[in-house]
Amino acid sequence: MFLFIVSVKWQKELFQAMEIDTSQPAYVFKCQLYDLIGVPPERQKIMVKGGLLKDDADWSTLGVKQGQKLMMMGTTDEIIKAPEKGPVFIEDLPEEEQVVALVQHSAGLFNLGNTCYMNSTVQCLHSVPELKSALIQYVHSGRSNEVDQTSHMLTIATRDLFNELDKSVKPVAPMQFWMVLRKKYPQFGQLHNGVFMQQDAEECWTQLLYTLSQSLSSIGSSENPDTMKALFGIELVSRVHCQESGEESSETESVYSLKCHISQEVNHLHEGLKHALKSELEKASPSLGRSAIYLKESRINGLPRYLTVQFVRFFWKRESNQKVKILWKVDYPLELDIYDLCSDDLRKKLEAPGKILRDEEGKKLGLKASEKSSGSKDNDVKMSDAEGSSNRSGEPSIATSEEGINLKCPC
Repeated sequence: MFLFIVSVKWQKELFQAMEIDTSQPAYVFKCQLYDLIGVPPERQKIMVKGGLLKDDADWSTLGVKQGQKLMMMGTTDEIIKAPEKGPVFIEDLPEEEQVVALVQHSAGLFNLGNTCYMNSTVQCLHSVPELKSALIQYVHSGRSNEVDQTSHMLTIATRDLFNELDKSVKPVAPMQFWMVLRKKYPQFGQLHNGVFMQQDAEECWTQLLYTLSQSLSSIGSSENPDTMKALFGIELVSRVHCQESGEESSETESVYSLKCHISQEVNHLHEGLKHALKSELEKASPSLGRSAIYLKESRINGLPRYLTVQFVRFFWKRESNQKVKILWKVDYPLELDIYDLCSDDLRKKLEAPGKILRDEEGKKLGLKASEKSSGSKDNDVKMSDAEGSSNRSGEPSIATSEEGINLKCPC
């Protein structure tokens, strides 16, 4: 990596000490100018050797020198005209229009060159208000001795980017966050032919959650020692059984997402989740004195406030020695019911909230509580029954949404 320090003249203003990182695309430099001046990259006309600076230009061929003055032309965002109608507050709109209005006014993130994986991760986490509050508390408390410097920097960069997204109505260039992310996790800085490579969003999600978990645990209270675990942590209880020796044990673990492994047998999200909770592993058997195959069956014993589900769409193909994407179509509901994936203890805890939820749904449909409870056993369809009706010829069944199956989580 080599940095040039240049100045940029725009209209009557001169912006000095501008850094150009020659290892990054020219588009990144344009995003820096956009943050500073307000001229969107697509309107910037920067004069360099051979003409105008292109987004994918190779700095080594442009002859840019240390201390050089660059000329830029372009206009800032267009002036917004006064509305013909009076102001309409979002709170006064119907619920459906409120959602659309909020999406339209949310600031987006510039793609800095194959950074869509990072942008989608940031925007998902940005939608969690409890995480924003925790990051503000972290700023006030400062870094503890248990948090390393790069984790601290990435946590601060996340907080700053969230603040910028909340305040801005224009797209934001996440330059500082991207640089700190690559410093903490160098795999996100891999280059191919001088261009940053596309990366896996799930890896970015996992690494960022791990970092925030380390940082925010230092400000947790006795009632809630781990903020990230409370928001995203899933507690699993597993039965590990060896059919050959009859040995059996139980274990618990905490994960940040449920996996949906995709194959030709999986047509619905619920099927993939159920299959992923069963696995085989090979380990030493004390009674047999050798390795044996154990069957591990897991159940959800604790749910977070936000449940993360990963579609495992990539696998390693040994023949070609490369990662391959699975294009098999998998249906998923808008409301996911995972009641039958939970342990018996958790099901008991969900019974009371589930009844309240069913009663509320019944009120919306104009049913009395007695009518709802008397007919629920006959009308409810279990997810396992719905899965049995899927088309095994390979086309996913879509009967789940058409037949009114209750897919709302009772928690």
